[in-house]
Amino acid sequence: MPRPLSRIAPDWWDYTTLSPELIHEAACLSVADMEALSRPGFRVVLYDTLEDFYLAEALEYIHAWRQATAEDPVGICGPIGPTEQLPLVARLVNELELDLTHAHFWGMDEWFENGREVPVTHPLSFERADRELCFDRIRPDLRMPEANLHFPKADTTDYIASWSTARCAVMQGGQGDIKHWAFNDPLRRAAPHAEEPPSPETYRQLSTRVVELHPLTLAQNARTSGGGNITMVPTQAITVGPVQTWQAEKVSIWHAGTHDNPLGQRLTALMISKGLADSSVPMSLLADHPHVQFNYFRDGIGSCDVEMH
Repeated sequence: MPRPLSRIAPDWWDYTTLSPELIHEAACLSVADMEALSRPGFRVVLYDTLEDFYLAEALEYIHAWRQATAEDPVGICGPIGPTEQLPLVARLVNELELDLTHAHFWGMDEWFENGREVPVTHPLSFERADRELCFDRIRPDLRMPEANLHFPKADTTDYIASWSTARCAVMQGGQGDIKHWAFNDPLRRAAPHAEEPPSPETYRQLSTRVVELHPLTLAQNARTSGGGNITMVPTQAITVGPVQTWQAEKVSIWHAGTHDNPLGQRLTALMISKGLADSSVPMSLLADHPHVQFNYFRDGIGSCDVEMH
C-alpha cells in the first residue's frame, strides 16, 4: 500500500504518513509504559520537578567539560530550545571555578537568510542566545577560548572540521513538533523520494548543511519564540547533521512538555525503543545510535485523551 499524504503539508514527509496503528499504539502509552521503553542503548529518565530537570540538563555540560584536558579536549553540542539550562550552566561554572581552557562547545543550529547565516543582531539568532544566556555570564578568567566556540555558518567547512578537534561527550537536544532533533526535519515529498521517504541509511549520510524547514517547524518557532509572528521566522537554517550526531558519544534529548506534544513525546520514544527508524520521523533514526537518553519532566508528558477546549 502507498503511504498516505501528510495531513499537515502534502508536499512533505512527516509523522502523519505513518501507519495509523503505530500512532494509536503511541497514543495509548501511559507514563509507566514510557518508563518501560528503556533498553540497552536507550534510557528513559523522568524528573518530578522542573528545577531537577533543568539542573540535570545543566550538569551534563559540567560533566563533559570536567573531562577536558590539553591531551583530550572535550565538548558538548547544545540546543536553543530548551534554553532554561543555559544560565544554570554559567552559574555552575562560576561557583565551581571550572577552568574551560580545554573545553569546547558546538551550537546545533543557526537561521539562514539572504544567502548567509543571520547575524548575532538578529532577534532570533541562536548564537546570540547562547552567548547572552550562558557564555557572557561566565567569569572571564574561566571562559573557554573563542576558538573553542563553534557556531554553524553558511560555509560549513570550519564547523565540520571542528568536530575533529575535540571529543563530543554529549549532544543535547529538544524535540520539535515535527519530531526533529536540531533542524533535521523530514524532507519534501519529491523525486527521488516521492513514494517513500529517504531510507535511514541515506538520511544518516547528511552532514551539517543548509536545510529547508517543514511548515510545522516554522509555526512552532513563531509560537515559542516570536509571539506567533510566523513572518519573522526564516524558512531555512543551518543545522548539525546526522554525521556529526553519530560522532557524539551520547545523545541526550530533553522533553519539558513545552515544545512537542503528548503524542510526539510518546511516538519517538516508542519508535526508538522498538528499533523503528523512519526518516519521516527524524528523531526515530536515533534508534541506531549506541547511547541515547530521553529525559522527561513528568508533569509535562500530558495525556492523549480527547479533551475539548
